[in-house]
Parts: sequence; structure tokens; C-alpha cells
Amino acid sequence: MLGPYPLGACLPTFTSCADRYCLSGYGGGGKTMEEILDLAVQVKPLDGVELVGNWHVNDENIDEVAGMLRERKLKLCLLTPDLWTQAKWGKGSLAAGDKATRAAAVEEVKKVMDWAERLDCAYVNVWPGQDGYDYCFQADFPAAMKWLREGVARCAAHNPKVKVLVEYKLKEPRTHCYVNSASKVLLLLEGIENTGCLLDVGHALAAGENMAEAACLLAEYGKLDYIHLNDNYRSWDDDMLVSAVHVPEYLEFVYWLKRLDYQGWLTLDIFPYREEKIASAAESFAWLELLFAAVEKVGMKEIESVIRRGEGTEASRILRKMLS
Repeated sequence: MLGPYPLGACLPTFTSCADRYCLSGYGGGGKTMEEILDLAVQVKPLDGVELVGNWHVNDENIDEVAGMLRERKLKLCLLTPDLWTQAKWGKGSLAAGDKATRAAAVEEVKKVMDWAERLDCAYVNVWPGQDGYDYCFQADFPAAMKWLREGVARCAAHNPKVKVLVEYKLKEPRTHCYVNSASKVLLLLEGIENTGCLLDVGHALAAGENMAEAACLLAEYGKLDYIHLNDNYRSWDDDMLVSAVHVPEYLEFVYWLKRLDYQGWLTLDIFPYREEKIASAAESFAWLELLFAAVEKVGMKEIESVIRRGEGTEASRILRKMLS
């Protein structure tokens, strides 16, 4: 634990990290679930891991997976339905033009929600990455948002013990994703109980958002439930190590997490393609600890007073004080 925050990691952190140029991955990661989890437990601050339905968990192996986690004293912090890697979702999942495909996507989420309950996991993550478009005149925008709302509502009503989170992203795998910003998530989820948002800070950066502002907006409407940590250069979702690029923005983000009294999971969603896996996770958590320590060193009251005055030079000075 880092303060009140449980720390998690997505399993790709500890795999060989394939990309579209090197399909076998760049090496150094685990191949089996056991190997991957054995790497994960070597990262001492780690409390839990994320899994993907059908990749890691299915009806046949669910008890075995529960045993693997229990033996290693790891919690399952999130379970994600796979709505993006299969050809049947190529033209959409919850917002597909085909009614049967939409129904199948809802059933997939419901199935994973029930697996999550059996594994004592509080959240499933709906990432509608294939729900979007690539060309002009390819999308029925009002219908797509209607279908998305209906699908999410049906999933959320299925199992009150498991909360449905929605993760937004500007693009990829589609050139345009329908759910592409924090504000769009709030519009999508308005009035739907048992739902929240998974804020991936890299997705916020790539969407041109300020990650701290996005967190505040989601928290204002009671939808900031879970956070993915990584970094990028804003042009793409690079999934780099925490604070690899945006140290000032991360410091502001940490300040607002404390001010908002966020106490949920802080989970690494990094892809250390060419880097050593355990070291990459450990380094990301070390940066996170340093960021919190820097904010605490200066103090919440002093930072708040600078924000309240809104003077740019003072803002620069307080940032330099945190980094000194």
C-alpha cells in the first residue's frame, strides 16, 4: 500500500509485450499465468492484478485462477471483458450496427461480471475500443450512443455486487472512438446506476485533456472509481512508465487525488516492450511514491493557496519547490 491506495498492475506489465511489428514480443516476460504472476509478486508494493476474461479466466479454470491468486496473496482488482481482440467485434460491440452482435456483447459483459463476483472482484471494465468509426458516413452517431447507453444499462443491472466501469479513449483500434473523453463518459452514464469511470491517465493525455482536471470532473459527478497509470507524448497511447514525460502534470494529478480524497486502486497499465519487467513496475511505483512525497513535503495548504491566487509565477515556484 502507498498511503490509502491499493496498488495494482495489468498483466501485460509482466509479459513479453508483443506489438504489430514483433508479434512474438520482445522477451523477458512470463508466458504462462504462473510465470506472469510469479514475476508480479516480486514487485513488493503490489497488492493486486488485472485480468481479462477469456484470456486469463474462463468457466473451466476459474477455481484454478482463484487458487493462483490466493497462493501469491494477490487480489483481483479488475476483470475486463474482451470486446476488442476478436473479429466478431470488428464493427463494434455494444454499439455495433448489428443487433445480434450488440446482444452478444452484453452477454459477454454479464458473464465476466459473474466471474468477477466469484473471484471477489468489485469491478469489470468495459472498454468499447471497437465502438467507433474510421471513415466519414460510416457512423450513425445518435443510434450508436443510444445503443451504448442501453447496453451499459443492461450490464449494470445484471449484478449489483459488481460495478461496471467504462474506460474512454480517443482512438485505437478505431481512428475515432465514440467514448473519447471524460465528459463523454459522464453523458453516457448519466442516470445509470452501478456504473463509474476508469480513468486511464495516458488516454486523457492523448485526448488533449489535463489528467487532474479530468479526475476532478469525474469525481464531481461521483464517477471516479479506478485509475490506470502510465505516460505518453500525447500523440499516441504509448503506455510508458509513470512520469516518463509529464512530471509537472503528474504532481498536479497527485495533489488533486489527495484533495479529492480518492482511495481507489492505482494500477499500472504500462507496456515495457524492451525494458526489464520487474524493474519497470518497481520504477513506476518508486516515481509514484516520490510524487506523493513531493506534494506532502510542500503541504496541501500551501499548494491550495497558490492555486487560489492563480498567479503563474507562483505556480512555477511551487512546482520548483516540490522538485527541489
